[in-house]
Amino acid sequence: MILAQNLLRQALGNKLTRLAAAVILPFVGVVAAFGIAPNTVIDRPEIEKIVEEITLPALPVASDTDEAYWREERIQHGDTVASLLARLQIDDPEAVRILRGNESRALHRLMAGRMVRAKTSADGKLHALHYLSNNSLFTGERGPDGFAVGEQPVDLERRTLMKSGEIRSSLFAATDAADLSDAVAIQIAEIFSTDIDFHRDLRRGDRFTVVYEAFYHLGTPVRTGQVLAAEFINQGKAYQAVYFQNADGEGGYYTFDGKNIRKAFLRSPLEFSRITSGFTNARFHPILKQWRAHRGIDYAAPTGTRVRATADGIVEFTGQQGGYGNLVVLRHQSKYTTWYAHLSGFAKGIRKGTRVSQGDTIGFVGMTGWATGPHLHYEFRINNVHQDPLRVVMPSAPPITAAQMPAFEADVEPMAQRLAMLRETNTSRLD
Repeated sequence: MILAQNLLRQALGNKLTRLAAAVILPFVGVVAAFGIAPNTVIDRPEIEKIVEEITLPALPVASDTDEAYWREERIQHGDTVASLLARLQIDDPEAVRILRGNESRALHRLMAGRMVRAKTSADGKLHALHYLSNNSLFTGERGPDGFAVGEQPVDLERRTLMKSGEIRSSLFAATDAADLSDAVAIQIAEIFSTDIDFHRDLRRGDRFTVVYEAFYHLGTPVRTGQVLAAEFINQGKAYQAVYFQNADGEGGYYTFDGKNIRKAFLRSPLEFSRITSGFTNARFHPILKQWRAHRGIDYAAPTGTRVRATADGIVEFTGQQGGYGNLVVLRHQSKYTTWYAHLSGFAKGIRKGTRVSQGDTIGFVGMTGWATGPHLHYEFRINNVHQDPLRVVMPSAPPITAAQMPAFEADVEPMAQRLAMLRETNTSRLD
């Protein structure tokens, strides 16, 4: 009995001990965690301000008339020399007279988007002016003998750029939206002109990707150069081209497997236009007022639009001929001839026996002969038999030779990678 009571008392004591520890330990931890009790006042160190006088060197005092500043203005559409100088706040009759004179012809060729830099004093006196035009830097400098102008060549930095776009209305509108120059747009049209008729084949949603070279001077874009590679997706079909120049300096555009994309004949003698009359056996003639065959294609275009030779050839005839008006006839190889009628004039040097290359300008759109408005009448004949130039199968130019293939593959591989990278980027953006 006594042993049992002692065991019971010991067990109750251990249980009370554990219970007390469980209640007290959390409060011990809180006190330890604080380290310093809240609201404890701590003695702050004394702060002493020290002020030391530093003697600065005396600066030269410039008068308002001697102090000069560099200003920059971007050339806008419709700008003249006078309006540009006014925005630059130049009030210098001597300099303005020289800059508006014949000795400053480079400044008269203002290109929208380019920058003009001028160093002027506060009262508008011009000390210097710089304008980069093509490959030359136009400068105006004030010296001991007055204000003088000059031009000097500059070294341009070549860069390879990539852009892409989508057709919404026209090729030019799409390239403008992609911030591409008209020069690049024209090259794209010329590259694919033997496969795509840009007058009637474009569709909303067609896409293009282009790799091209651009030239800069001190970070400022000066001009665009050669299109190096391009892809055009027209009505779901992809056309690709890459530029290659062989060891002899001859260059052209090819597919990535070495086929020449250039056909022996261009589909159209005009870069951009619209067809007003097609090839047909029955058309009501607007002047003769009778039904008769129309053995060519009529392209409407403003008077003066340049007309291109659709293939390499020799001028067989140039002059006036009845209803054709001013006419140029080219012979290609032995059996092909092309006719270009209603011209307002002929290009310089175009006469019988002259050799021309594909794309050369041979004349200009007009309305001579039987014509009710400015347009080009174009005919394509084989052995003097009229053919529809929009339907006849055109022969291709020679492909890359076996000897040139290794150099060709080495040159075009980087271009193929660039097009593929941009294509994947566009696909991801569309997704």
